[in-house]
Amino acid sequence: MTPTFDKIHLKFKLNNTHFSHQDLKEVAYSLVKEGVAYERSVGSFLLDWLDEKDYISVKTSGSTGLAKTIKLRKQAMVNSAIMTGDFFELKPGDKALHCLPSQYISGKMMLVRAMILGLELDLVSPSTVPNYDTKKGYDFCAMIPLQLKNSLDKLECIKTLIVGGAAVSKTLQISLKEVKTAVFETYGMTETVSHIAVKKLNKTLETDSHFQILSDISITKDNRDCLVIEAKKFSETKIITNDIINMISNTTFDMIGRFDHMINSGGVKLFPECIEAKLQDQIKSRFFITSESDENLGQKVILVLESETNTLATSVFDGLEKFEVPKVIYNISKFIETPTGKLQRQKILEAIVR
Repeated sequence: MTPTFDKIHLKFKLNNTHFSHQDLKEVAYSLVKEGVAYERSVGSFLLDWLDEKDYISVKTSGSTGLAKTIKLRKQAMVNSAIMTGDFFELKPGDKALHCLPSQYISGKMMLVRAMILGLELDLVSPSTVPNYDTKKGYDFCAMIPLQLKNSLDKLECIKTLIVGGAAVSKTLQISLKEVKTAVFETYGMTETVSHIAVKKLNKTLETDSHFQILSDISITKDNRDCLVIEAKKFSETKIITNDIINMISNTTFDMIGRFDHMINSGGVKLFPECIEAKLQDQIKSRFFITSESDENLGQKVILVLESETNTLATSVFDGLEKFEVPKVIYNISKFIETPTGKLQRQKILEAIVR
């Protein structure tokens, strides 16, 4: 029998304490009234979750455009939590660490998973350097890449960790090779109620190196080669994304890049994500590839650096094809990000133009 959103699992604990449905409401009120900022976000979500409505309103990240508010069915969130629990074999009484901001879907879903699956959830501040008890073992945790990078020396107490919200760099992936924790990159968005696919980042076989969809989900491609998701348990309609993929099988795929990031330079179609992958080990500072208008090429490739200078050795680009080499290099001292760590590319470009 599938759990419903109006029930709290008997094994659920929040910060080592059992709570009934009514008790959790009182805790939520207390967090909103007396808690620090991240606790108020938790309390606010819990009040929304525990009311009589069958949906909650959630803000999208705004990483690829204007942030917007959408409605998600609570039962869809329950179904997503069950899919995750099944994939990672989470059991009632398992311990989970919550270190994400709860105003976004990733943080909300950690709370839903705990309440529905019966996890014992510890809340800590969603800092870029999560401060958690390394002497206490955790079965499950979710982080953004920057949190993961800053926690490499204290991951041994976490059995399984999922990472999402932004791309995982090759450098970070290499750092995970000797880590005992099983680390998985996730693919998803607010509209898909958290992740719909995962890819193992360490201790992998060749068969593990692609995104694997969760159960009860099917995928296809449209005429742009963009991913189309069908998941009846949390969406009544097909979800058409702007993510160009290479389908390996009916259940696995690789990410190529975003359709709305694609650059047409002199008739050659280029994907910034592919160029960035080639440059990842050559440029120490953070950067991204994008384009600007060009009279001759239509669009020309540009490189944006998080740096005080825009100077790079020409040898950095030796591994690129002719049309991939940036025609212009811009710099800005600090990248603009969403709270989940995604670069807000358009805002960064606007700041440079000013």
